[in-house]
Amino acid sequence: MFRPRRSLKIISIAAVILLSTGSSVTPQSHPTPPPIVPRPSPNAPNPNYPPGLQGPEQTPPDAKKLDRQNQAEIKADVQKLYELIGELREQVERSDTNSTLSLSVVKKAQQIEKLAKQVKDRAKG
Repeated sequence: MFRPRRSLKIISIAAVILLSTGSSVTPQSHPTPPPIVPRPSPNAPNPNYPPGLQGPEQTPPDAKKLDRQNQAEIKADVQKLYELIGELREQVERSDTNSTLSLSVVKKAQQIEKLAKQVKDRAKG
């Protein structure tokens, strides 16, 4: 039959063997992966290059200087536009209104349109 002392003795011997071999009943932990090291950007300046080989130092353009230059160009273009419109008006007045417009009138109108678009784009910035 069942002998409690004998089974207790077997269990204690098994426990001693397990403890002496260093085995543990708990599940083994997984090894941690190595840390992720970010790679340097290919566009980042290389500190190994001697100074001056990274290219010239680029300074941003002066906004006030560009604004003044832009305003002067707009004024010159508007003056030119005003002159072209006056020439077109004279050509239309000289031509016969019942006939078709001459090629020079059409070309002058296209030139005015092109210049007006340039002024508009420059004024936008």
